[in-house]
Amino acid sequence: MDLLGYASFAIPGLGELSDLVFAPISAFVFYKMFGGLKGTFGGIFNFVEEILPFSDFIPSFSIMWLWQYFTANSKTVLSKQV
Repeated sequence: MDLLGYASFAIPGLGELSDLVFAPISAFVFYKMFGGLKGTFGGIFNFVEEILPFSDFIPSFSIMWLWQYFTANSKTVLSKQV
């Protein structure tokens, strides 16, 4: 999804204008992917990040995926040590 957000800048002049359409779609997908409180908060953050000009460089989907991945692995490691 981060890559799709960046792809709009490949066509000059379309980048920020396409964010008006992409921002709500991206926020909805974010909420559905991560769900719960993280998905709600992240979806709101993602919407704001996409709709504001010049803030599209933040890879919000990648950041949340990494957070989920490493927190899940740390819980697994901690449960194995006990």
